[in-house]
Amino acid sequence: MGTVHARSLDPLPMRGPELGVQADDIDAPEIEHEPKQEVLENKDVVVQRVHIDGLGRTKEDLLSYEIAGVFRARNLVDVMKKSHEARQKLLRLGIFRKVEVVIDTSRGEDALPNGLDVTFEVTELRRLTGSYNTMVGNNEGSMVLGLKLPNALGRAEKMTFQFSYGTKETSYGLSFFKPQPGNFERNISLNLYKVTGQFPWSSLRETDRGVSAELSFPVWKTSQTLKWEGVWRELGCLARTASFAVREESGHSLKSSLSHAMVIDTRNSSIIPRRGGLLKIHQELAGYTGGDASFLKEDFEIQLNKTLFWDSVLSASMWGGLLLPIGDKPTSIADRFYLGGPTSIRGFSMYSMGPQSEGMAGDYLGGEAYWAGGLHLYTPLPFRPGRGGFGDLFRTHFFLNAGNLCNLNYGEGPKAHLKKLAECIRWSYGLGIVLRLGNIARLELNYCIPMGVQSGDRICDGVQFGAGIRFL
Repeated sequence: MGTVHARSLDPLPMRGPELGVQADDIDAPEIEHEPKQEVLENKDVVVQRVHIDGLGRTKEDLLSYEIAGVFRARNLVDVMKKSHEARQKLLRLGIFRKVEVVIDTSRGEDALPNGLDVTFEVTELRRLTGSYNTMVGNNEGSMVLGLKLPNALGRAEKMTFQFSYGTKETSYGLSFFKPQPGNFERNISLNLYKVTGQFPWSSLRETDRGVSAELSFPVWKTSQTLKWEGVWRELGCLARTASFAVREESGHSLKSSLSHAMVIDTRNSSIIPRRGGLLKIHQELAGYTGGDASFLKEDFEIQLNKTLFWDSVLSASMWGGLLLPIGDKPTSIADRFYLGGPTSIRGFSMYSMGPQSEGMAGDYLGGEAYWAGGLHLYTPLPFRPGRGGFGDLFRTHFFLNAGNLCNLNYGEGPKAHLKKLAECIRWSYGLGIVLRLGNIARLELNYCIPMGVQSGDRICDGVQFGAGIRFL
């Protein structure tokens, strides 16, 4: 940020010459006095002009919303603060590679004595950019290639093509994103995609070809998202040994659904938070806008984090969900909930608990209702090696997880449902080491002791490794 100062035109006070000669006895030559610099930190100022240098294809009316707050500044500190906020807003648009701010005194015939000019020097992104990176999902990794057209129409629109090849999933898609000028959190996006996934715990292969439209907007402290999605789903067997229950659901189906999501997130980090909380509620209604899948799906996530003594953190979380079929048609294996693994109930194999098919295959079919809870105590590494540096990326944690997954008979009533969810609870406890990979993902290496194991559950007694972005 540039140096801020004001130039005063008042001459400096005259000092008499030395050696006893008086000023009246000599003809003092006219000299140019350097302007006196006057600190404006505590004085009222007026921002007269704001310039944006370096614009190419960006429309100026888009940026006027982002810099409007600078004109409301009334002192130097406020000018610097609001200029920084405007810079952050400009960078958030995703259309500039670099934004620098220069603040100087106003010049010109209409310049006020306390007037300031603020200049934003911007460097736009290229018309076409490419990217190559790796991405970590829930216990899977993938390579991602992308092409992006930032600022496609001059008002922060973004068009993206992305190809992802992973250990369990391959996808490609085309998306268009447009924010509302002056309110970046209010935006729309259109997506066209194809996703092929493999689910070995169910001996299932699924290919989705779909289109979706989303509207995101803030309401008070919440983030709201409305979404319509139309998907052509193709289910098939992953192996010859797939059970009859999986083969029975193989084939094509069409799902058209409306969904709503509400999120309140006050955590300081989504990977290993030290304070704050999270509330996420999601509803999906399928069948009323077409398609042959009809259901109502509700799920939620709650997390609370509290910093304790000695830089330790206590974290509590809970997940839950319910899937209600509409009509006489049963729910699909592709829509049910799955539970278990290093990212949820530790000590159990990935999604390997709950209802199973009959026979030798023992494919996991998912459940229509579930709940899961977790309690964690995160502490620094013993003796704090690498404190203030690389060692701060690691944390030890002690955990206790519990949950259940089942199908429900919806003619029995809510009390019977709760009783069934409270029966045969799976739970586990243990300890391990957590590594934070920036704000992207986290890795866990745990020693787990599974308890409450039911017939058919697959366990991972002892050391278990997990990688992902969402953990219980």
